[in-house]
Amino acid sequence: MGVVVSPPHDIPESEVVGKLKPVLRRAQPWDLVRAEAFSSKEKEALSICKSMVAEHKLPMKLVRAEYNFDGSRLTFYFTSEKRVDFRALVRDLAKVFKTRIELRQIGVRDEAKLMGGLGCCGRLLCCETWLCEFNPVSIKMAKHQDLSLNPAEISGICGRLLCCLSYEDDFYCEVIQKLPKIGRVVTTKEGKGKVIGHNVFSEKVKIELESGAIIEAGLDEILDGVEKAQVIASPAPPSTETEHPEGAKSRRKRKSKKKEPPASTA
Repeated sequence: MGVVVSPPHDIPESEVVGKLKPVLRRAQPWDLVRAEAFSSKEKEALSICKSMVAEHKLPMKLVRAEYNFDGSRLTFYFTSEKRVDFRALVRDLAKVFKTRIELRQIGVRDEAKLMGGLGCCGRLLCCETWLCEFNPVSIKMAKHQDLSLNPAEISGICGRLLCCLSYEDDFYCEVIQKLPKIGRVVTTKEGKGKVIGHNVFSEKVKIELESGAIIEAGLDEILDGVEKAQVIASPAPPSTETEHPEGAKSRRKRKSKKKEPPASTA
């Protein structure tokens, strides 16, 4: 049994994951009463199952018990770090509850979705309220947003990386590609400096000038850039020695890939 949370709408076939489940019928008042009666038995069923798991000495942590709307199936959700042979447990549970028993192993993210809670933003968990599928989240997303890589700050209550790191990652990647990379030497109206940071929302870069001053500049304020320079090179002092013209000419010839024809002599 479920509750409709959005009006009917069309979606492209590319967004359909798996096979869509059909709606059998609208719930009747008797269905609601019966579902409520089975729902009230779930806590007791979970307690009984926990005691039986302890008797069988199985390495599993029970999370939730759930009856379907007519009571024909009782599902127990659990987490475990390894595979569990629970065939004997299923037989004993079927004898006690006189219905079809299903044990389903889930991950820590699914556990947080079933248990619910509040995120670091102070709101209900996304997975509990509206998030249907868990998209992959990587540490690169935290680096794109210039966040602290402290696990306590970028992890959710499930212990995994925050799902919300992926919400704005495309925007950060798009803006960062436009801006000069950190460490690149650029020329601005204030002088030459090295890029030391990005301000993604204002699309500006933080620059440390040769004088030591730190400024922010947009792309329209950057006059010229040097490819991936890690340090600002100071200009070499002019040489006091006079070089023979023939020596400079011979070096230019060695650098050139194309051979020049020999000069004709008069």
